Amino acid sequence: METGELSCESRPVRPKGIRSGIRRAGRVPAILYGPGAKAMPVSIGAAELKARVAAAAQTRIIKLKSASADLDGRHVIFKDLQRAPVSGEILHADLYEVDLKRAIRVEVPLKFTGKAAGVAEGGILQPLVRAIEVECLPLEIPESIEVEVSALGIHDVIHVSSIKLAGNIKPLFDQDYAVVSVLPPTVAEVAAPAAVAVEGAAVEGAPAEGAAPAAAPEGAAKEAAAPAVGAKKGEKAEPAAKK
Repeated sequence: METGELSCESRPVRPKGIRSGIRRAGRVPAILYGPGAKAMPVSIGAAELKARVAAAAQTRIIKLKSASADLDGRHVIFKDLQRAPVSGEILHADLYEVDLKRAIRVEVPLKFTGKAAGVAEGGILQPLVRAIEVECLPLEIPESIEVEVSALGIHDVIHVSSIKLAGNIKPLFDQDYAVVSVLPPTVAEVAAPAAVAVEGAAVEGAPAEGAAPAAAPEGAAKEAAAPAVGAKKGEKAEPAAKK
């Protein structure tokens, strides 16, 4: 991987408010440290630092340029950035010095390529991790690691052991760790509910609203209306005997 360049200069740490003065001058306070090296306070131009951070994915290794012999030519990576909570402006940077001949551990983002077969069947591609930690030489750090997902069906999973890594890059994740899967569709077909009687709905055999009741069979009405023979007023009528 190619290296980028970043201009920096040493800075004082006292008096107490020196950092505010550095920021007002358009620079960002930073600290440079590494294995076996004494931490050194430095400052970086705010605009240059912002541009270099934006391009850090393409140039992870940064070569320092400085008028100071103690800083010039050192190779670093961005270890940490502190930002303002509202504006997002960089308030402080941690630069970690690396030896180009010694392997280091870094986190590399995953890039999922292709269209999973399970997605065409209605499934959902579900990344389980977005980056993995690897160990390699500083100049071999990849911008990203590609993970081909075209063969993934529903419920299929790709593990760390299936990821192809170039050169001498070694993954530090467990080989059985799952990185991406295809989930089944979340919406299932629902059977139509059985018909439920609604208040006011017509019932089989009942007359429609506003319709006259069905006529009784001929003779039945007369038999019900005619008083029983010999019945006196006020007495309970007895049914007439059939002839």
